[in-house]
This record gives sequence, C-alpha cells and structure tokens, in this order.
Amino acid sequence: MATAKDLLLEITPQVLLKAYACGIFPMAESASDPGLFWVEPDLRGIIPLDAFHVPASLRKFMRREPFEVRVDTDLEAVIAGCAQATPERPKTWINQRIRRLYLQLHAIGHCHSVECWRDGELVGGLYGVRLGAAFFGESMFSRRPNASKVALVHLVHRLVTGGFRLLDTQFTTDHLRRFGAIDVPRERYSRLLAEAVAADADFFPYEGGGASSEVILQSLSQMS
Repeated sequence: MATAKDLLLEITPQVLLKAYACGIFPMAESASDPGLFWVEPDLRGIIPLDAFHVPASLRKFMRREPFEVRVDTDLEAVIAGCAQATPERPKTWINQRIRRLYLQLHAIGHCHSVECWRDGELVGGLYGVRLGAAFFGESMFSRRPNASKVALVHLVHRLVTGGFRLLDTQFTTDHLRRFGAIDVPRERYSRLLAEAVAADADFFPYEGGGASSEVILQSLSQMS
C-alpha cells in the first residue's frame, strides 16, 4: 500500500481521475480525519463482468421487486449512507473531503450512484467512479435487507449492457466473493485497467433504474 498525504494537498477532480487511471485511489484513516492518502494494493479486487454470479436466494428476493431502483437521483445521500457508522461497521474511511471530491466528480459526469428506494425512502445503494470502460466501486450501504446487493446486480447489468470492461472493487470481501469477486496481482490489474480506460462505454444504455428484475436476471444468466 502506498501512502503519501503530501501528494493530496492540491487534489482536484481532474487529479483524482488521473490517479484512478494509474491504479491508485484515495482513502482517509477515519471519517473524522481531514487527511487523505493514496492506496495501491498489491492485490486488487475485481468482479469479472463475464463471470458475475447472483446467489439463488437473492434471485428469489429480487423477483418480488422489493425496491424502486434509481440512478443518480441523490448521490449525496448515498455517500452519507456509506459513511454512516453501523454496529457492523463502526468506522468508515469517508470523510468530508471525500464527500466533496466525489460530488465534484459527479458534477463533471464521472461519479454515479445506484439507489434502492422503498416508500419514498432511500434504503440502500452504492456509488463509484466511471472512467472510459472502467467502473470503480467505492462503497455501498443497506438500511433494509439485501438493498446494497440489489443495487450491485443492477449496476452490473448496466455495465454489461453499456459495454464496460472492468468492475474494480478495490478489495475483496466474503460478501463480494459470493458474486464472483477475485483478487488479481498488480501487474495483471494494470493491463486490465489500461485496456478499459482506453475504451468507450455508456453508463446510461437505458433510462432510469433500468429493466425489471426478471429481465436483468435472465440477461445475466445468459451471460455467465
């Protein structure tokens, strides 16, 4: 892991995009720490888009259409949800500087949220950075069971439909491995990243939250 807080003194959205293109991303020690540092893991987490797996229990849950899925309607609230401490996650790395930078990225079209709503309330979602045909997942949260998982499935369908080549998860967890996440060495990741960043993709291949759960599940089943 590379750390260099002094390099982040004058960080801008444009500098941040250049960092992502080089394979590094910023984090904070905690939500209350005003500083940031660069991270470049030796092993990088990715979800191969052609090997994405939806667990059977989640398929059954999604067919009930439990949430209204929206895109980019309240990124600020999604980031706040990801930054909120929970009993399972008492500390987060999302500080005020992170919030400001990613809202600025959103303003220039490079940061997006996938949101799950129920009865007019935001109950879960995720956000990340888009650059070329690469999407860098930053964080996710749930206030209702499976909300972040549903957002992830919708994200992957959107990426596949839009021609994306790389879904970066930064690190892998047991939760993400259930969907097909793997660790790749830095050298291999660099090749995948260079190819993806140089390509074009469309994050908005369809309007709104996208297709129905049944259509999404069928499409992803045919792909894998």
